[in-house]
Amino acid sequence: MYVRRVLSTALLLLGIAAAPAAADSSPSASPSGDSAAPTQAGTSFRTATEIQQGQQATASGSTGDYLYWSFPADAGQRPTVKATVKLPEASTRHAGQTWQLDVYDGLRRRQACQYGAQTRTAAQDAASVELACTLRTVRSWSETWANDPLPGTYYVRLTVTGLQASDLGLPVGAEVKVDSKDIGGSAAVDGSLAKPLVPGIATSAGKSDSDSGSSAAALSSIEPDDGWASGWWSDRWVWTAIGGILAALAGIGGYALTRGSGRPSRVPPGA
Repeated sequence: MYVRRVLSTALLLLGIAAAPAAADSSPSASPSGDSAAPTQAGTSFRTATEIQQGQQATASGSTGDYLYWSFPADAGQRPTVKATVKLPEASTRHAGQTWQLDVYDGLRRRQACQYGAQTRTAAQDAASVELACTLRTVRSWSETWANDPLPGTYYVRLTVTGLQASDLGLPVGAEVKVDSKDIGGSAAVDGSLAKPLVPGIATSAGKSDSDSGSSAAALSSIEPDDGWASGWWSDRWVWTAIGGILAALAGIGGYALTRGSGRPSRVPPGA
């Protein structure tokens, strides 16, 4: 009976721990509707159009332009960037086109894609081309020499890399959307950044130097809905606590099974 109670308690604790882990594995929901999504793109890192995860941004441009967007990504997230390029009319093109999607972190370091078609060539008669890039999981902290993704602003650059010179300047349309999957404690590391890698984070926003007349850099206006994570908490702590409790219960159960019923009544105390 005692062993049965121990096993029941262990199963109950495992069920409680599995609930937050299952929630972490689900894709993040769209924070806002498409009605507020931007309809233009920047032409450089400094003018990148800010978008939130879950928004589908659109833009119009010309073949040969560099189109830039930026979005926030926090620790424990694995962002996936998807882009669709609506190509010019086939009758106006003279050959196929090769388009490429690049993602950079807050330090403007190009980030590798775990998987996804980052570069694709569209045939001359194709109406559109779709690109995708799934980044590595964003870490709360990393060594200075590493190229790991860190919390902060990420930049998306979309451009054509191969086409005939006669096709330059033709009108194109682009759609970009970013979604993330919450990985949870399996990707947690010890340590955290003092500040996320966001433009202007190193200066005091909204203040100016009256002596020099220079103004402080403006902070990026985008951040996760729940704010930037502190980096110390993850569901790894829950699993660690559950493991300790199960180990204690296993020790108690083993002792109860092996200690026996005590001294037999027929044996005198001094024996």
